[in-house]
Amino acid sequence: MNETMVTLVGNVATAVEYRDSASGGFARFRFAVTSRRWDRQRDFWVDGATSFYNVWAWRGLGQNLAASVAVGEPLVVQGRLRVRDEEKEGQRRTFVDIDAVAVGHDLSRGTSAFRRVARGDTVGVVGKGPDGRDGPDGQEAWGREQDGGAAVGDRPAAAAAAERTFSAPF
Repeated sequence: MNETMVTLVGNVATAVEYRDSASGGFARFRFAVTSRRWDRQRDFWVDGATSFYNVWAWRGLGQNLAASVAVGEPLVVQGRLRVRDEEKEGQRRTFVDIDAVAVGHDLSRGTSAFRRVARGDTVGVVGKGPDGRDGPDGQEAWGREQDGGAAVGDRPAAAAAAERTFSAPF
């Protein structure tokens, strides 16, 4: 089957909403993509129109999104493009959805710290990890990479402080 795969760069417009389902759970959020272009006459960048997309993520990707992403953060989203029409109260509306395959923070606009989730672990934050930070289910191994790397608390202070700090480059 032919599918249209797209890659979008933009910002999270609504909180990530996660729900469990019979197929393993899903997350949904609105994603804003604003085009920018160089205005030669005025000699600076100007914003174009903003397009909004519904991003859907299933199973593990959905859980990880709900635990990692907040409103306003810059993301890169790759997935399958779906366009659907609905009729409500006599008006026909068109919605553009993205079934996400991969999602990540846009590192051209800030820094991020990756934490691997071991298979079978839940992403929900229930307790404190050994370094005093919130961790999944308060497990003793929280903050350690699957391959036995250093604990999160062992990272350089600058890397830990930079986690989830984003600022616009303009």
